[in-house]
Amino acid sequence: MTDTLRHFIDGEFTGSAKDFPKLSPVTGEMLCRVAEAGESDVDDAVAAARQALRGPWARTTELERAAVLRRVADEAERRFDDLVAAEVADTGKPVDQARTLDVPRAAANFRAFADIVSAAAGESFLTGTAGGGRALNYAVRKPVGVVAVIVPWNLPLLLLTWKVAPALACGDTVVVKPSEETPSSAAVLAEIVRDAGLPPGVFNLVHGFGPDSAGEYLVRHPGVDAITFTGESATGATIGRSAADGVKAVSFELGGKNAGIVFADADLDAAVAGTVRSAFTNGGQVCLCTERLYVQRPVFEEFTERLAARAREAVFGWPTDPGLTTMPLISRDHREKVLGYYRLARDEGAEVHVGGDHPVFGDARDGGAYVRPTVLTGLGEHTRTNREEIFGPVCHVAPFDDEDEAYALANDSDYGLAAAVWTRDVGRAHRAGSALDVGLVWVNTWFLRDLRSPFGGTKASGIGREGGLRSLDFYTETTNVCVDLG
Repeated sequence: MTDTLRHFIDGEFTGSAKDFPKLSPVTGEMLCRVAEAGESDVDDAVAAARQALRGPWARTTELERAAVLRRVADEAERRFDDLVAAEVADTGKPVDQARTLDVPRAAANFRAFADIVSAAAGESFLTGTAGGGRALNYAVRKPVGVVAVIVPWNLPLLLLTWKVAPALACGDTVVVKPSEETPSSAAVLAEIVRDAGLPPGVFNLVHGFGPDSAGEYLVRHPGVDAITFTGESATGATIGRSAADGVKAVSFELGGKNAGIVFADADLDAAVAGTVRSAFTNGGQVCLCTERLYVQRPVFEEFTERLAARAREAVFGWPTDPGLTTMPLISRDHREKVLGYYRLARDEGAEVHVGGDHPVFGDARDGGAYVRPTVLTGLGEHTRTNREEIFGPVCHVAPFDDEDEAYALANDSDYGLAAAVWTRDVGRAHRAGSALDVGLVWVNTWFLRDLRSPFGGTKASGIGREGGLRSLDFYTETTNVCVDLG
């Protein structure tokens, strides 16, 4: 990692007059400094992206762009260890997780969208005319233009490549703004796309914050044609207001207060293990994590006890330690937010079965951002703890009696991103898919994804869908061509 991470604009790394420190979530020590983009830096990045739209990139075919994406995937695998090191340094996640999830998925995103754009079919229709002849109507996909790509800190490389890959596949150019908390893997990706032969200006990277910084300058820039954003719902609403002024296309994957439902007929071993993953993976810092769990009354007490027991077995350590199950939160500020919710839960009358505080190590990790996985019961449905997204390793467990009640409880939320259902009843599994007001329902699993399938949320959890052909729809404009054949 360099002493100062720089922007990547028009094929070159550049600095800024201002910079800021990036701190380790493991120890709180400074890892590096990061250039902070001013308005002129963002202007330069957008101008480079617009110029690239008129350059050689504009004349590439789908198959040529697919070949570029495959080269990027190959180069990402060649730089595998560099990407792992960047992800682990920025987030504090276990090395094993970065090696088995984050970095492999980054390469998979580029390969998947290379395949998708290569195989995508266009629409065509033969139409009868008033004079007895026929006309041919066919659809042509064109790049939407310059896309602002803004990604969060929880899965920075995975989510960045999830957006950049389809944008490039469709012939767009991008200006990327990673989170100020996780700038490192984006900087490595800039080197990767350069070395894979992407023309200058097609991929641009600016570092900085949101308000009065790179994020705000980017979303309000008149040279940006579309915005794709993953992050908090409140931030998405702010970006949406700015985008509305310029009538920009938006794709938002926002927050979640996701529900899990465990029916009495479920395989309890699988349901407990699955809920440990869905509640505590990545320190609970995944928009898809389960924060509300509803368990059918006959198995409620047993399930809660077993879940709490598994949470007590959390393994803390250094990111390089084998068998590590628990990582720090992204920052001390975020830790204070989560600990504030732990205190709020107690004030609202929760029973804390495990956790509710932070560990003390007696070493450098005490300067980091660790909290304990936490299991709660006893709260009403309309308490703040059960309504607001916490984004930490915490789960509230409540009983239910019948199927309709379970769906009503799960749907009683301002959010609608994902749900996990545990049951052996095949009919119930399919009913849940229709009954739950969310964008994604998992049955007897969690975090299993097919990159061709639609992904996104309802209500305050987002606007639009990405994944597979839905990504092509967002990252392109479609023109219908009508030819009178006589």
